[in-house]
Amino acid sequence: MARSARQSWILTALLAPVTIYLGIFFLGPLLIIAVFSLLEPGLYGGVVWNFYHWNYGRVFGWADGFIEVYEPIYLIILGRSLMFAVFTVFAALVLCYPTAFWVSRLPERWRMFFLFLITLPFFTSLIVRLYAWLLILKPSGLINQVLLGAGIVNTPLDILYTPFAVVLGMVYVMIPFMFLPVFAAVDNLDMALVEASSDLGASRIQTFFKVVLPQTFAGIVGGAVIVFIPSVGNFVVPDVLGGAKGLMVGNLVEQQFLSARNWPFGSALSMIIMAVVLSVLLVFLRRSRTAGVTP
Repeated sequence: MARSARQSWILTALLAPVTIYLGIFFLGPLLIIAVFSLLEPGLYGGVVWNFYHWNYGRVFGWADGFIEVYEPIYLIILGRSLMFAVFTVFAALVLCYPTAFWVSRLPERWRMFFLFLITLPFFTSLIVRLYAWLLILKPSGLINQVLLGAGIVNTPLDILYTPFAVVLGMVYVMIPFMFLPVFAAVDNLDMALVEASSDLGASRIQTFFKVVLPQTFAGIVGGAVIVFIPSVGNFVVPDVLGGAKGLMVGNLVEQQFLSARNWPFGSALSMIIMAVVLSVLLVFLRRSRTAGVTP
């Protein structure tokens, strides 16, 4: 009994610094944002300490119509952000899942080399990498020069400042976050079960869905969550590669805090992003457990 109590005290002492740190620097700012979202915006920025629910009314339709006006464009941009995030998750998964199988079958030396290549972009500034894509995708960039030189197209393609460019840039940025958890799951795959499935007469498709996919599903879910959450609120990639056509809800939050100086409305948009992301994740996890697979 005394040993159990001692272990509890040791565990509490080890977790206390992390808990206090998260409480101060995560829950604290989150609470401030939640409070600001219900306050009146100041005339020249800042907040006025009056209860003001019209910030949410501008998005969901109960604005008063005089001071605050309901504009459906906010919901359209939120839906676009979710759609871009889903496309990013699927595209990254399609690229990373077979690659993870290939890398996991390599000799140890080559496996570590390719894992290093996957993490190599972290050693370079994100802005520098995105501006490199800007040079590649622009009308006079590498892709259009190759297509024009090969005679495939007669005029340069409008790739830059399109939704495609935004998704392409986000997939490029998020690939390491998808690959690492998927690779960890694939690397721990029990090949004895795969061989047993083949010996029992199962086809490759049946083996994949009945044996391989359930064993790697936790890695897929982990990668999808890690990619989906930052993709919804991403504002750097749409700002550089998307322009007005690739505007996402993260850009709206940035504009409200920095340009419009409407902190309460920016806070309301931030809380809506968090609520939508949490709702989507809870539904996804619930359906995963209902299907009999616990990530």
